[in-house]
Amino acid sequence: EGQLQPRNVREELKALFQNRSDSFSKELNWLLINKPVPSLIQDGPQCGLVALWMAGHLLDAPEAVSLEKIVNCAVENNYTVQGEMFSGDNMVNLAKEVFTCHGELLTDGLMGSNRSRILSHLKAGYPVLIPYDEDFNHEPCLRKGHRAHWAVLTGVLLGLKCKLLEDVYEKDRDIPGLHHLAGGAAGASYPEDCVVEIYLLAKQGKSLKYQLWEYERVHQSNVQLAEFSPKRGNDGTAYIVPDGGVKLGLCGVVILLQPLFPASKLTAPTTNN
Repeated sequence: EGQLQPRNVREELKALFQNRSDSFSKELNWLLINKPVPSLIQDGPQCGLVALWMAGHLLDAPEAVSLEKIVNCAVENNYTVQGEMFSGDNMVNLAKEVFTCHGELLTDGLMGSNRSRILSHLKAGYPVLIPYDEDFNHEPCLRKGHRAHWAVLTGVLLGLKCKLLEDVYEKDRDIPGLHHLAGGAAGASYPEDCVVEIYLLAKQGKSLKYQLWEYERVHQSNVQLAEFSPKRGNDGTAYIVPDGGVKLGLCGVVILLQPLFPASKLTAPTTNN
């Protein structure tokens, strides 16, 4: 079930970087950190359940968890009818039940004090689930929640104005200015005020490929989820929407997941399979 990337993930992410190289300042050192997950294309409105299935590969589950098990558990708990997930609370509870993991629901989006929490979580190799409005190219947009969709974040691309230590970071052999964590490094460390630009590495259930999203753009999309799509409301299909609607269920929601008993010493996240 699911599909790992057909080629080395680091190479895929490097191609993403190169394709948008004009967007990245040559004055900054760029640090790429990612813990890859397999891809899975959703069948119907299962974006949240598929994103959770992908995230589960970073949660040290004692045995493989199928998408069917996640769907069945969500239906049994009355979280969903068609696969839709319009409640962050329900998503956290579902994750805890099927993966026996720790889950924390943040509110107010990706900025403020949440920013450092989210970055630390991703740098440690743990997944983040995020609802947003999906544009036709799958990137975040502003549609008031009418195109609400879920994605899993598994890594970051940081533009840093400080020098990177060679014993902790290695220069990419092909792309000037791009760096990765050196093999054996315990984790990324740099002064917070060195961070100038942030991009998020995301996967979602309508593409097998990773996407690279501007951090601020994801935040803006996340905090304007307020309305149930009129198109969905008139399609004659039953959906479960929490009391308070999409605004209460999804607006500003960010979900941090990690193993219930994380290793005391984390293996550094990589961009390899």
